[in-house]
Amino acid sequence: MSLVLDASMAIAWMFEDEHTPSVLAALQRVASEGAIVPSLWRLEVANALRTAVRRQRCPDDYADDHLRRLGRLSIDVDSETDVHAWGKTRAISREEDLTLYDAAYLELALRGGYPLASNHRDLLAAARRRGVDALGA
Repeated sequence: MSLVLDASMAIAWMFEDEHTPSVLAALQRVASEGAIVPSLWRLEVANALRTAVRRQRCPDDYADDHLRRLGRLSIDVDSETDVHAWGKTRAISREEDLTLYDAAYLELALRGGYPLASNHRDLLAAARRRGVDALGA
């Protein structure tokens, strides 16, 4: 696995107006080397796409197609996300003023020694403060 993939980065792949050099570089890296995600990732991605459909940013079939494409990538789901939620993840959330959801990505990156790919500036800043290589924004 090459990196921890935040849902914000995966969603950016789906909309051309969100393509930046770092977004496209992360896509290439995940396509060639794979990624790891916390167990909440699929819910976050599906929710973001549902929101995009509700806001008429894309139709349901577009969202369905992109979920199928994501499903073909080598993305491993971490089985320990839940175990750390009330301990280390919650502490990171408090210390870095992040949502628990964002802190789950950082906790996984720290625990596994992985870089983190995200479009959330606060999450990227927290990762860099903690010595995690960060890709994005």
